[in-house]
Amino acid sequence: MTTLSAGLPELTAGRLAGSWQLDPYALVLVLLLGGLYAWGVVRLARRGERWPVARSVAFAGIGLGAIVVATMSGLAVYDHELFWPAAVQNIVLDLIAPLGLALGDPLALALRALDERAPTARWLRGALSGRVLRLLTFPLVSTVLVLSSELAIYFTPYFPTALRHGPLHELMYLQLLVVGCLFVLPMLTREALLPAWCSHPVRALLVLVDGLVDAVPGIVVMTSGTLIAGGWYTAHHRPWDPTPQRDQMIGGGLMLTIAELVGLPFLIAVFAEWVRSERGKTAALDARLDRELATVAAGVPGVPEATAAPDAAGDTGAPSTPDAPAVPRPELTRPWWETDQGVVGDRFRRGGGG
Repeated sequence: MTTLSAGLPELTAGRLAGSWQLDPYALVLVLLLGGLYAWGVVRLARRGERWPVARSVAFAGIGLGAIVVATMSGLAVYDHELFWPAAVQNIVLDLIAPLGLALGDPLALALRALDERAPTARWLRGALSGRVLRLLTFPLVSTVLVLSSELAIYFTPYFPTALRHGPLHELMYLQLLVVGCLFVLPMLTREALLPAWCSHPVRALLVLVDGLVDAVPGIVVMTSGTLIAGGWYTAHHRPWDPTPQRDQMIGGGLMLTIAELVGLPFLIAVFAEWVRSERGKTAALDARLDRELATVAAGVPGVPEATAAPDAAGDTGAPSTPDAPAVPRPELTRPWWETDQGVVGDRFRRGGGG
Protein backbone atom coordinates (compact mmCIF):
# COMPACT_ATOMS: atom_id res chain seq x y z
CA MET A 1 0.00 0.00 0.00
CA THR A 2 1.38 3.39 -0.94
CA THR A 3 0.67 6.74 0.61
CA LEU A 4 -2.39 8.16 -1.11
CA SER A 5 -2.86 11.36 0.88
CA ALA A 6 -0.94 13.55 -1.58
CA GLY A 7 -3.44 15.48 -3.65
CA LEU A 8 -6.55 14.10 -1.95
CA PRO A 9 -9.48 16.51 -1.85
CA GLU A 10 -11.26 17.47 1.34
CA LEU A 11 -13.00 14.52 2.94
CA THR A 12 -16.78 14.80 2.78
CA ALA A 13 -19.55 12.27 3.34
CA GLY A 14 -19.94 11.87 -0.42
CA ARG A 15 -16.23 11.28 -0.98
CA LEU A 16 -16.08 8.87 1.95
CA ALA A 17 -18.87 6.78 0.40
CA GLY A 18 -17.68 7.10 -3.20
CA SER A 19 -13.91 6.66 -2.84
CA TRP A 20 -12.60 3.14 -3.30
CA GLN A 21 -9.23 1.51 -3.86
CA LEU A 22 -8.15 -2.06 -4.48
CA ASP A 23 -6.37 -3.93 -1.72
CA PRO A 24 -5.10 -7.14 -3.35
CA TYR A 25 -4.27 -8.83 -0.05
CA ALA A 26 -7.71 -8.19 1.41
CA LEU A 27 -9.33 -9.21 -1.86
CA VAL A 28 -7.53 -12.57 -1.83
CA LEU A 29 -8.62 -13.15 1.78
CA VAL A 30 -12.25 -12.31 1.01
CA LEU A 31 -12.33 -14.54 -2.07
CA LEU A 32 -10.67 -17.40 -0.18
CA LEU A 33 -13.05 -17.25 2.79
CA GLY A 34 -16.10 -16.73 0.59
CA GLY A 35 -15.11 -19.55 -1.75
CA LEU A 36 -14.59 -22.03 1.07
CA TYR A 37 -17.90 -21.09 2.66
CA ALA A 38 -19.77 -21.40 -0.65
CA TRP A 39 -18.12 -24.80 -1.23
CA GLY A 40 -19.43 -26.01 2.12
CA VAL A 41 -22.98 -24.82 1.41
CA VAL A 42 -22.99 -26.42 -2.05
CA ARG A 43 -21.59 -29.69 -0.70
CA LEU A 44 -24.38 -29.88 1.88
CA ALA A 45 -26.99 -29.06 -0.77
CA ARG A 46 -25.75 -31.92 -2.97
CA ARG A 47 -26.26 -34.29 -0.05
CA GLY A 48 -29.79 -33.01 0.43
CA GLU A 49 -28.95 -31.08 3.60
CA ARG A 50 -30.02 -27.51 4.11
CA TRP A 51 -27.82 -24.73 5.49
CA PRO A 52 -29.65 -21.64 6.86
CA VAL A 53 -29.73 -18.80 4.36
CA ALA A 54 -29.55 -16.26 7.17
CA ARG A 55 -26.16 -17.61 8.22
CA SER A 56 -24.81 -17.34 4.68
CA VAL A 57 -26.09 -13.76 4.40
CA ALA A 58 -24.49 -12.81 7.73
CA PHE A 59 -21.16 -14.37 6.76
CA ALA A 60 -21.01 -12.73 3.34
CA GLY A 61 -22.85 -9.46 3.99
CA ILE A 62 -21.67 -8.53 7.47
CA GLY A 63 -18.43 -10.49 7.83
CA LEU A 64 -16.81 -10.30 4.39
CA GLY A 65 -18.58 -7.02 3.64
CA ALA A 66 -17.02 -5.40 6.70
CA ILE A 67 -13.56 -6.54 5.58
CA VAL A 68 -14.11 -4.98 2.16
CA VAL A 69 -15.37 -1.70 3.64
CA ALA A 70 -12.51 -1.46 6.10
CA THR A 71 -9.73 -2.17 3.60
CA MET A 72 -10.99 -0.79 0.29
CA SER A 73 -13.54 1.98 0.92
CA GLY A 74 -12.99 5.66 1.62
CA LEU A 75 -11.73 4.68 5.05
CA ALA A 76 -8.70 3.05 3.41
CA VAL A 77 -8.27 5.92 0.93
CA TYR A 78 -8.03 8.54 3.69
CA ASP A 79 -6.45 6.50 6.51
CA HIS A 80 -3.00 7.93 5.71
CA GLU A 81 -4.22 11.52 5.88
CA LEU A 82 -6.54 11.43 8.90
CA PHE A 83 -6.45 9.37 12.05
CA TRP A 84 -10.19 8.84 12.52
CA PRO A 85 -10.71 6.80 9.30
CA ALA A 86 -7.86 4.53 10.42
CA ALA A 87 -9.44 4.19 13.87
CA VAL A 88 -12.78 3.22 12.32
CA GLN A 89 -11.01 0.75 10.03
CA ASN A 90 -9.43 -0.98 12.99
CA ILE A 91 -12.60 -1.22 15.07
CA VAL A 92 -14.54 -2.59 12.07
CA LEU A 93 -11.95 -5.33 11.58
CA ASP A 94 -11.73 -6.01 15.31
CA LEU A 95 -15.46 -6.14 16.14
CA ILE A 96 -17.91 -5.98 13.23
CA ALA A 97 -16.19 -8.36 10.80
CA PRO A 98 -15.64 -11.10 13.45
CA LEU A 99 -19.29 -10.82 14.52
CA GLY A 100 -20.51 -11.30 10.95
CA LEU A 101 -18.17 -14.22 10.34
CA ALA A 102 -19.23 -15.87 13.61
CA LEU A 103 -22.93 -15.49 12.81
CA GLY A 104 -22.24 -17.59 9.71
CA ASP A 105 -20.83 -20.36 11.95
CA PRO A 106 -18.14 -21.48 9.46
CA LEU A 107 -16.75 -24.10 11.84
CA ALA A 108 -20.01 -26.02 12.07
CA LEU A 109 -20.41 -25.74 8.29
CA ALA A 110 -16.91 -27.07 7.67
CA LEU A 111 -17.34 -30.06 9.98
CA ARG A 112 -20.68 -30.94 8.39
CA ALA A 113 -19.42 -30.56 4.84
CA LEU A 114 -16.23 -32.54 5.29
CA ASP A 115 -16.22 -36.32 5.29
CA GLU A 116 -15.61 -37.44 8.88
CA ARG A 117 -13.04 -39.96 7.70
CA ALA A 118 -11.14 -37.45 5.59
CA PRO A 119 -7.73 -36.30 6.88
CA THR A 120 -8.84 -32.67 6.67
CA ALA A 121 -11.80 -33.30 8.97
CA ARG A 122 -9.63 -35.16 11.47
CA TRP A 123 -7.06 -32.37 11.39
CA LEU A 124 -9.74 -29.72 11.91
CA ARG A 125 -11.28 -31.55 14.86
CA GLY A 126 -7.83 -32.04 16.34
CA ALA A 127 -7.04 -28.35 15.96
CA LEU A 128 -10.35 -27.30 17.53
CA SER A 129 -9.74 -29.56 20.52
CA GLY A 130 -6.03 -28.74 20.81
CA ARG A 131 -4.54 -26.98 23.81
CA VAL A 132 -3.26 -23.98 21.86
CA LEU A 133 -6.63 -22.98 20.45
CA ARG A 134 -8.41 -23.77 23.72
CA LEU A 135 -5.99 -21.45 25.50
CA LEU A 136 -6.35 -18.63 22.98
CA THR A 137 -10.16 -18.85 23.00
CA PHE A 138 -10.46 -19.09 26.78
CA PRO A 139 -12.72 -16.09 27.61
CA LEU A 140 -10.29 -14.27 29.90
CA VAL A 141 -7.33 -14.83 27.58
CA SER A 142 -9.18 -13.76 24.41
CA THR A 143 -10.52 -10.62 26.11
CA VAL A 144 -7.02 -9.61 27.23
CA LEU A 145 -5.71 -10.29 23.71
CA VAL A 146 -8.32 -7.98 22.15
CA LEU A 147 -7.57 -5.18 24.60
CA SER A 148 -3.80 -5.51 24.48
CA SER A 149 -3.83 -5.74 20.68
CA GLU A 150 -5.65 -2.41 20.34
CA LEU A 151 -3.51 -0.63 22.93
CA ALA A 152 -0.28 -2.02 21.46
CA ILE A 153 -1.20 -0.71 18.03
CA TYR A 154 -1.88 2.83 19.21
CA PHE A 155 0.63 3.31 22.03
CA THR A 156 3.74 1.68 20.58
CA PRO A 157 5.62 2.46 17.35
CA TYR A 158 3.55 -0.27 15.68
CA PHE A 159 0.95 2.01 14.08
CA PRO A 160 3.31 4.76 12.82
CA THR A 161 5.57 2.07 11.36
CA ALA A 162 2.61 0.36 9.69
CA LEU A 163 1.65 3.65 8.03
CA ARG A 164 5.09 3.75 6.41
CA HIS A 165 5.31 0.09 5.38
CA GLY A 166 2.49 -1.49 3.42
CA PRO A 167 3.12 -5.17 4.28
CA LEU A 168 3.13 -4.38 8.01
CA HIS A 169 -0.12 -2.45 7.57
CA GLU A 170 -1.70 -5.52 5.98
CA LEU A 171 -0.37 -7.67 8.82
CA MET A 172 -2.00 -5.28 11.28
CA TYR A 173 -5.34 -5.74 9.50
CA LEU A 174 -5.02 -9.52 9.76
CA GLN A 175 -4.02 -9.32 13.43
CA LEU A 176 -7.11 -7.29 14.32
CA LEU A 177 -9.38 -9.68 12.46
CA VAL A 178 -7.89 -12.85 13.97
CA VAL A 179 -7.79 -11.53 17.53
CA GLY A 180 -11.40 -10.38 17.27
CA CYS A 181 -12.47 -13.81 16.00
CA LEU A 182 -10.75 -15.54 18.94
CA PHE A 183 -13.32 -14.01 21.28
CA VAL A 184 -16.45 -13.76 19.12
CA LEU A 185 -16.38 -17.05 17.20
CA PRO A 186 -16.39 -19.41 20.23
CA MET A 187 -19.31 -17.48 21.74
CA LEU A 188 -21.61 -18.08 18.77
CA THR A 189 -20.50 -21.34 17.17
CA ARG A 190 -22.36 -24.58 17.78
CA GLU A 191 -19.03 -26.36 18.21
CA ALA A 192 -17.79 -26.81 21.79
CA LEU A 193 -14.77 -24.51 21.90
CA LEU A 194 -15.37 -23.11 25.38
CA PRO A 195 -15.11 -24.83 28.78
CA ALA A 196 -18.17 -26.73 30.02
CA TRP A 197 -18.91 -24.09 32.65
CA CYS A 198 -19.27 -21.44 29.96
CA SER A 199 -23.01 -21.91 29.46
CA HIS A 200 -25.14 -19.45 27.51
CA PRO A 201 -26.02 -17.37 30.60
CA VAL A 202 -22.30 -17.13 31.38
CA ARG A 203 -21.61 -16.18 27.76
CA ALA A 204 -24.15 -13.38 27.97
CA LEU A 205 -22.38 -12.08 31.07
CA LEU A 206 -19.00 -12.31 29.33
CA VAL A 207 -20.35 -10.33 26.38
CA LEU A 208 -21.48 -7.59 28.76
CA VAL A 209 -18.04 -7.51 30.34
CA ASP A 210 -16.40 -7.51 26.92
CA GLY A 211 -18.54 -4.53 25.92
CA LEU A 212 -17.02 -2.58 28.79
CA VAL A 213 -13.52 -3.73 27.87
CA ASP A 214 -14.00 -2.78 24.21
CA ALA A 215 -14.81 0.76 25.30
CA VAL A 216 -11.39 1.18 26.95
CA PRO A 217 -9.28 1.77 23.78
CA GLY A 218 -11.70 4.42 22.53
CA ILE A 219 -11.72 6.23 25.85
CA VAL A 220 -7.93 6.09 26.14
CA VAL A 221 -7.41 7.31 22.58
CA MET A 222 -9.96 10.10 22.99
CA THR A 223 -8.52 11.38 26.26
CA SER A 224 -4.82 10.79 25.64
CA GLY A 225 -2.63 13.87 25.71
CA THR A 226 -0.13 12.19 23.41
CA LEU A 227 -0.76 12.29 19.68
CA ILE A 228 -0.91 8.84 18.10
CA ALA A 229 1.34 8.79 15.03
CA GLY A 230 1.50 12.53 15.57
CA GLY A 231 4.55 13.06 13.38
CA TRP A 232 2.93 11.32 10.42
CA TYR A 233 -0.46 13.04 10.59
CA THR A 234 1.06 16.46 11.33
CA ALA A 235 3.22 16.13 8.21
CA HIS A 236 0.18 15.17 6.11
CA HIS A 237 -2.16 17.78 7.55
CA ARG A 238 -4.24 19.78 5.06
CA PRO A 239 -5.84 23.21 5.65
CA TRP A 240 -9.32 21.68 5.56
CA ASP A 241 -8.46 18.80 7.92
CA PRO A 242 -9.28 19.02 11.62
CA THR A 243 -6.32 19.64 13.89
CA PRO A 244 -4.42 16.47 14.86
CA GLN A 245 -5.74 16.79 18.42
CA ARG A 246 -9.35 17.07 17.26
CA ASP A 247 -8.81 14.34 14.68
CA GLN A 248 -7.69 11.98 17.45
CA MET A 249 -10.66 12.92 19.65
CA ILE A 250 -13.03 12.17 16.77
CA GLY A 251 -11.33 8.82 16.16
CA GLY A 252 -11.52 7.82 19.82
CA GLY A 253 -15.16 8.88 20.03
CA LEU A 254 -16.05 6.82 16.95
CA MET A 255 -14.21 3.81 18.37
CA LEU A 256 -16.18 4.11 21.59
CA THR A 257 -19.50 4.56 19.79
CA ILE A 258 -19.03 1.63 17.42
CA ALA A 259 -17.85 -0.65 20.24
CA GLU A 260 -20.98 0.08 22.27
CA LEU A 261 -23.30 -0.26 19.26
CA VAL A 262 -21.83 -3.65 18.34
CA GLY A 263 -22.30 -4.91 21.90
CA LEU A 264 -26.12 -4.99 21.62
CA PRO A 265 -26.44 -7.18 18.49
CA PHE A 266 -23.68 -9.40 19.89
CA LEU A 267 -25.70 -9.89 23.07
CA ILE A 268 -28.87 -10.54 21.05
CA ALA A 269 -27.02 -13.16 18.99
CA VAL A 270 -25.90 -14.94 22.18
CA PHE A 271 -29.48 -14.97 23.49
CA ALA A 272 -30.71 -16.31 20.13
CA GLU A 273 -28.19 -19.15 20.33
CA TRP A 274 -29.32 -19.77 23.89
CA VAL A 275 -32.95 -20.11 22.79
CA ARG A 276 -31.97 -22.39 19.90
CA SER A 277 -29.93 -24.58 22.22
CA GLU A 278 -32.78 -24.90 24.74
CA ARG A 279 -35.24 -25.80 21.98
CA GLY A 280 -32.89 -28.50 20.77
CA LYS A 281 -32.54 -29.93 24.27
CA THR A 282 -36.32 -29.89 24.75
CA ALA A 283 -36.91 -31.66 21.44
CA ALA A 284 -34.33 -34.32 22.32
CA LEU A 285 -35.92 -34.83 25.75
CA ASP A 286 -39.40 -35.15 24.23
CA ALA A 287 -38.13 -37.72 21.74
CA ARG A 288 -36.49 -39.74 24.52
CA LEU A 289 -39.64 -39.66 26.64
CA ASP A 290 -41.72 -40.77 23.66
CA ARG A 291 -39.39 -43.74 23.13
CA GLU A 292 -39.56 -44.69 26.80
CA LEU A 293 -43.35 -44.41 26.78
CA ALA A 294 -43.57 -46.66 23.74
CA THR A 295 -41.27 -49.20 25.42
CA VAL A 296 -43.36 -49.26 28.60
CA ALA A 297 -46.57 -49.53 26.61
CA ALA A 298 -45.21 -52.48 24.64
CA GLY A 299 -44.69 -54.35 27.92
CA VAL A 300 -48.26 -53.87 29.26
CA PRO A 301 -50.22 -57.16 28.77
CA GLY A 302 -53.33 -56.98 26.65
CA VAL A 303 -52.67 -53.45 25.37
CA PRO A 304 -52.11 -53.26 21.61
CA GLU A 305 -49.12 -51.09 20.69
CA ALA A 306 -51.28 -48.93 18.42
CA THR A 307 -53.55 -48.00 21.31
CA ALA A 308 -50.84 -47.78 23.94
CA ALA A 309 -48.80 -45.21 22.01
CA PRO A 310 -51.29 -42.54 20.93
CA ASP A 311 -50.30 -40.20 18.16
CA ALA A 312 -49.86 -36.43 18.43
CA ALA A 313 -53.60 -35.86 17.80
CA GLY A 314 -54.54 -37.87 20.91
CA ASP A 315 -55.93 -40.90 19.02
CA THR A 316 -56.34 -43.84 21.41
CA GLY A 317 -57.35 -46.37 18.80
CA ALA A 318 -61.07 -46.07 19.73
CA PRO A 319 -63.71 -45.78 17.01
CA SER A 320 -64.12 -42.21 15.77
CA THR A 321 -67.91 -42.37 15.34
CA PRO A 322 -69.90 -40.11 17.67
CA ASP A 323 -72.00 -43.01 19.06
CA ALA A 324 -69.08 -45.28 19.83
CA PRO A 325 -68.48 -45.86 23.55
CA ALA A 326 -65.41 -44.21 24.95
CA VAL A 327 -62.48 -46.54 25.39
CA PRO A 328 -60.55 -45.67 28.55
CA ARG A 329 -56.85 -44.96 28.04
CA PRO A 330 -54.75 -47.72 29.64
CA GLU A 331 -52.82 -46.66 32.68
CA LEU A 332 -49.13 -46.86 31.84
CA THR A 333 -47.74 -45.65 35.16
CA ARG A 334 -45.92 -48.45 36.94
CA PRO A 335 -46.42 -49.00 40.71
CA TRP A 336 -43.93 -47.11 42.78
CA TRP A 337 -42.41 -50.22 44.31
CA GLU A 338 -41.38 -51.49 40.86
CA THR A 339 -39.10 -48.52 40.29
CA ASP A 340 -38.07 -47.65 43.84
CA GLN A 341 -34.43 -48.64 44.44
CA GLY A 342 -34.57 -48.42 48.23
CA VAL A 343 -35.04 -51.07 50.93
CA VAL A 344 -38.82 -50.54 51.15
CA GLY A 345 -39.28 -51.00 47.43
CA ASP A 346 -37.16 -54.14 47.48
CA ARG A 347 -39.30 -55.62 50.28
CA PHE A 348 -42.49 -54.82 48.39
CA ARG A 349 -41.18 -56.49 45.24
CA ARG A 350 -40.15 -59.66 47.12
CA GLY A 351 -43.50 -59.71 48.92
CA GLY A 352 -45.47 -59.44 45.70
CA GLY A 353 -46.43 -55.78 46.01
CA GLY A 354 -47.48 -55.86 49.65
